[in-house]
Amino acid sequence: MYYGARGIVGLVKPTYRPGSMESFIKLMPDGVGFIPAHAGIRAGNEKELQEALTVAEKKVARLAELGADVVMIMGAPPTMVRGHGADRAIADSLTKKYKIPVTVATIAQVDAFRALGMKKLIGITYFQDDMNQRFAKFLRDDGFDVQAMKGIEVPFKDAGKLSPEAIYNFAKKVFIEHGPVDGIYMLGAGWHNLPVIEMLEKDLKTTVVSSIPAQVWATKKILHLNEPVTGYGRLLAEMP
Repeated sequence: MYYGARGIVGLVKPTYRPGSMESFIKLMPDGVGFIPAHAGIRAGNEKELQEALTVAEKKVARLAELGADVVMIMGAPPTMVRGHGADRAIADSLTKKYKIPVTVATIAQVDAFRALGMKKLIGITYFQDDMNQRFAKFLRDDGFDVQAMKGIEVPFKDAGKLSPEAIYNFAKKVFIEHGPVDGIYMLGAGWHNLPVIEMLEKDLKTTVVSSIPAQVWATKKILHLNEPVTGYGRLLAEMP
């Protein structure tokens, strides 16, 4: 089956760092094509996160022109720093303007929480505490009971170098300290957390929603591709 036979996905990635786009493509079914674009975040500071969506809109225009059937604006922080409701407003206006479904990482993640029955949760990130408070507020404003939103100590540019073991241990520690909760939210696509999602679900008898699997799940739903993938947690295995 040729690439694009089952749909063409435009991806707007916030940073240039490797990892998240490769993971997204790996988790999608055969026969889907991809057109990548980048917003160019490097430092992960407030100014860049605020500007990223303005850049993303220009990229969406180009992706629509190139024939994308759906556009996923990857990366939750740029919409989260704008506050609750910003993501849906942006997605709706771009969908109307470019006549193709446009969605945002935060919408995918929040929809995944609801599909999996996660109301009370803990979050882990690789951001500093002031940002984490804002991320938690964004979710609380959407009706979620966020027990904790904790950042692992790592420079923003080095998040991709964290070992899966370090991520597993950090998630487990925060979960045990702040539980019981319905699940764990791993915010951000810059770390290599795919190998530990299923392990955490089994060991802690919980549900884990991570950035990339949530975006893959949401994109598959838009393209009407009900093709479960095992090994990366309940969301993709059960496709709720």
